[in-house]
Amino acid sequence: MPRLHRLAAFAHRRRRLVLAGWLVLLVAVLAVAPRIAGEFSADYSSPGSDSHTARNIVSAHFGGFSAETIDVVWEAPGGAAAPAVSERMDRFVANAERLEGIATAQPPQVSRDGTIALARLQLDRPPAQVPLDTAERLIDDAEEASRPGLDVALAGGPIREAEGGPPAEVYGLLGAMVVLLIAFGSLVAMGLPLAVALFGLGVSAPLIGVLSGMLDVPEWATVVAGLIGIGVGIDYALLVLTRFRAALDRGLETADAVGEAVATAGRSVLVAGGTVVISLMGLFLMGLEYMNGVALSASLAVLVVMAASVTLLPALLSMAGPRVNRLRVPFARGRRSGEAGGRRTVEGGGRRPVEGGGLAARWSQAVQRRPWTAAVAGVAVLLALTVPVTDLRFGFPDAGNDQPGTPTRVAYDMTEQGFGPGATGPLLVAVEQPGPDGVGEMRAAAAEIGSHPGVARVSPPRLSEDGEAAMLTVTPRTSPQDAATEQLVHDLRGDVLPATLGAAGLDAYVGGMVPNLVDQSELVSERLPLFIAGVVGLSFLLLIAAFRAPVVALKAGLMNLLSVGAAYGVVALFAGGGFLGGLIGIDGEVPVPPFVPVLMFAILFGLSMDYEVFLLSRVREEYLRSGSTRDAVTAGLARTARVITAAAAIMVVVFGAFVASEETFLRLIGVGMATAILVDATVIRMVLVPAVMQLLGRANWWIPRWMARLVPETS
Repeated sequence: MPRLHRLAAFAHRRRRLVLAGWLVLLVAVLAVAPRIAGEFSADYSSPGSDSHTARNIVSAHFGGFSAETIDVVWEAPGGAAAPAVSERMDRFVANAERLEGIATAQPPQVSRDGTIALARLQLDRPPAQVPLDTAERLIDDAEEASRPGLDVALAGGPIREAEGGPPAEVYGLLGAMVVLLIAFGSLVAMGLPLAVALFGLGVSAPLIGVLSGMLDVPEWATVVAGLIGIGVGIDYALLVLTRFRAALDRGLETADAVGEAVATAGRSVLVAGGTVVISLMGLFLMGLEYMNGVALSASLAVLVVMAASVTLLPALLSMAGPRVNRLRVPFARGRRSGEAGGRRTVEGGGRRPVEGGGLAARWSQAVQRRPWTAAVAGVAVLLALTVPVTDLRFGFPDAGNDQPGTPTRVAYDMTEQGFGPGATGPLLVAVEQPGPDGVGEMRAAAAEIGSHPGVARVSPPRLSEDGEAAMLTVTPRTSPQDAATEQLVHDLRGDVLPATLGAAGLDAYVGGMVPNLVDQSELVSERLPLFIAGVVGLSFLLLIAAFRAPVVALKAGLMNLLSVGAAYGVVALFAGGGFLGGLIGIDGEVPVPPFVPVLMFAILFGLSMDYEVFLLSRVREEYLRSGSTRDAVTAGLARTARVITAAAAIMVVVFGAFVASEETFLRLIGVGMATAILVDATVIRMVLVPAVMQLLGRANWWIPRWMARLVPETS
């Protein structure tokens, strides 16, 4: 591509200027961005839903944020309401009410046996917006209040955030270093992709903080964006570096090697990165504010490393030159040439069979000899991995899924022991403008609600100080994750409330954790087809523009859908607990938040396209030279197998770092994506692609005349 050739030539000639420019950009971002950064926040409600309306009523008239609380629970075998204990805990609660983010404290509840008490601190904002200092102060005060005969524990989103461990990005980088050392066997060659990833992380992470001041960005978006940025940054640099080393091995000068690497591998980087960004931007079709923040954060990370891969990396390669293979590590056995495969017998035009070809070439030839067998076997493996998706259960993991012994898990267990499993996730019934008789009507409704078999207890109705709203709290008999609790929400909305408050002319809304889940699940189900169609359609068009081959683009989309389905099945297996779940700290069955499949689809579909682009770019080069699909596929696979394997291994260890997260859903996302990348790089790229392309033959490269006129030739 002429423009990429010119970009490579500029990066080579002005390599010190390019490096200095990136250093200035990094320092400027690190210095300025924190000063204008906003607060991370996430509104997990579904706009226009029943739970969203209930939250707004409580927030506007009761000074709180729906059912969002920090729970203070204490256990005293001598009596949780004993004078000495009450005095100490009253002082604790009074101090807590003065902290930023705390609206008010609800009166303590005492268990039937009198040994456990629970006070809920109502939040005046979403949990993600509660200052870290508030959570840390509460944790310190709880430790100070605890003494022999009195155990104080805390639960809630802000407390969990304050308990976080080392960033998962650290583990991802360490794992990537090991893979790069094995792949290249050289400290210099290992360091260049890491430099691209670190520059990308250093620039994008502070900018995500600035982004959080303009729209909702959940705090966990920084982990997702950071790990995606590290993964694709190293992968893209790996591809460019591999072509550069191969060019040097053929005797090219440094300037020519840089030009070839950027013009070929750089083109693949731009196409692959563009596909990832398109997939991520498809999250906007879901209509959820926090997903928009995740999409922009991750896209920003990808765009920064894309730019670094075609500007900063060529400059670094120009500085290194042949010294790129220096400082070899004795125990690592990386090939000097970055690409697998033997030499071709002919350097000119015509058919050029691959001699010897190495293991990858021989594998490709074996698959192409029995394409139907390979295709059927590959699809069977993917479908077998997909089958468990039928057991996938949606919901929000709560503190009961935290690691045993953590403060939030201790608080959860104490609350469940003293007040039943439903106390960990109460429901709210809110009414606006109840009128003079509204409280009486709500008392009657409370009695009717309390008679429902799924309800443990109902609080007396509360009237707001302005008299314009009323609410009551419903404690289910079952935990927030139990399907019976979800059914209770449907019963209240569909039968109980319409027959009581509805008959009195009052509109009642049910809010809280479980109702929000129900509403978001319905929203996701409604918009999921549009989201999938948008992502697949735009990626299809991008691949047509890149390869001028609609059949290849359609094949890529279908295969990537198979890999995403396999990822969903793997997530279902780990979410089911048992042996597999125990490997990532999930002891029992946990629900999967409804946004997880959507987020995984966007990320995986884009990343799967990376390997498709890496492979097809080389296959297309070989086809344009030889005119033989069989030889092009064999040579393309032989010459990209090593880089795809290394890139996939890096992605596996990077996404495997999610397992270090405190959030259960991030652990599930990590294990699902790591497995999907592994399957994609093996079953799909090594089996299905050569088999299907062999079966299609020349049809791979067919393009209608009208489309050929619309899509210009790019190489």
